[in-house]
Amino acid sequence: MYQIEYSKQSIRTLRRMPTNMAMLIRSKIEAVAQDPFGAQGVKKLVSRDGYRLPVGDWRVLYLLDGQRLRVLVTEIGPRGGIYQ
Repeated sequence: MYQIEYSKQSIRTLRRMPTNMAMLIRSKIEAVAQDPFGAQGVKKLVSRDGYRLPVGDWRVLYLLDGQRLRVLVTEIGPRGGIYQ
């Protein structure tokens, strides 16, 4: 299992959103940490390094560090403006 690390921005976003959505996003991130290459809905980003995880109308952008076995969650945001 990969270790999960959150950026300051992603922690701030999780705290500001409704509790039920934050819990759903965290559970999806934990599923990615269990199996990073077989997680459902995950796609590699084209414009930059990393992967995206769709959770309803929200997107989670993260990086995988295979040497240290960690998932680094860099950004969480609504699907329209997260890629800019």
